[in-house]
Amino acid sequence: MGFTLSVKGKNTEISLGDDIISSAYVDVSTPNTSMAKSTHVAATLFVTGKLTHNNMQGISDKESTKLFKWSLVEAKDADAYRDVTVTVVSASHVFRTIHFPNAFIIDYNERYSDNAGMGEFSMVLRQKADKFSDVKAD
Repeated sequence: MGFTLSVKGKNTEISLGDDIISSAYVDVSTPNTSMAKSTHVAATLFVTGKLTHNNMQGISDKESTKLFKWSLVEAKDADAYRDVTVTVVSASHVFRTIHFPNAFIIDYNERYSDNAGMGEFSMVLRQKADKFSDVKAD
């Protein structure tokens, strides 16, 4: 199984393939106190991936650096919201495509390891609340 991540912003695109993305998890939730279908629904996407040294295996870390920089964009900047697509591939076939057209980063972190310059990043994304109905899963 593999995963790809595509992020499109105002002036930038980020593309990470299955050589970098190691897991993806999506959660659609309503408050635990709801007694009926709530209008307060949150769509959250969790993504983890590898950090690689520029010279290792010919893979560049420039794309993951763009994720870090996106996490620093202030809320008042329209570029804080971006178009995000995660594709889940199994046996060379697309199993699921998850599309958040107005996603923002809730949390971003990187963990570094002394194992040949490797590390891992993880991020938590959420679809903008008033655009929840635009979330697509195919």
